[in-house]
Amino acid sequence: MNINTRITIDPNICHGKPVIRNMRYPVETILELLSSGMTIDQILKDYKDLEREDILACLDYAAKLSRVKSINRLAI
Repeated sequence: MNINTRITIDPNICHGKPVIRNMRYPVETILELLSSGMTIDQILKDYKDLEREDILACLDYAAKLSRVKSINRLAI
């Protein structure tokens, strides 16, 4: 799966947040639904425009964002 075709960023859509296929479904919303306990099938039932590959692309996108070499604490 190529997330470049599923996850898009356009400054004119949802203030430039990553969304699914230029639709107004932000990646963060889908991730929040999953973290609340909804299954992929439940999300697909509620959001008819989405496809299973869209949800998997959101998870892949989040996984790629979480790959960091190190985390440094900022002095506050």
